[in-house]
Amino acid sequence: MKTKNALSVVAAVVLSAVLLPASTTKTHAKLSMAQAKQIAQKTVPGTFKSSELENEKGKSIYSFDIQAKDGLHEVNIDANSGEVLENKIESPADEAKEKASDAPKPAAKPN
Repeated sequence: MKTKNALSVVAAVVLSAVLLPASTTKTHAKLSMAQAKQIAQKTVPGTFKSSELENEKGKSIYSFDIQAKDGLHEVNIDANSGEVLENKIESPADEAKEKASDAPKPAAKPN
């Protein structure tokens, strides 16, 4: 009986060690938000509407929505190198799609 309980504990610890890192997404940034904002502002002069540090495809990025004269730009900056990864004008449809995908998903109801 003790062996069975010990095996259960060992299995739980091993599974936790394997699954936990895969389920947590941490963002690490060498650049500060202020530094990334300066890069984004040089790329697209305008008014910041939103800014966030996020993990996209395993890469830490700063994402900014900047209202410029020619439209709303989404500017993504690599949070480690400072490289401009994306600068695109978002249509209202693009913006709505992004908001919908960023919205929290409702919890599943238990059976």
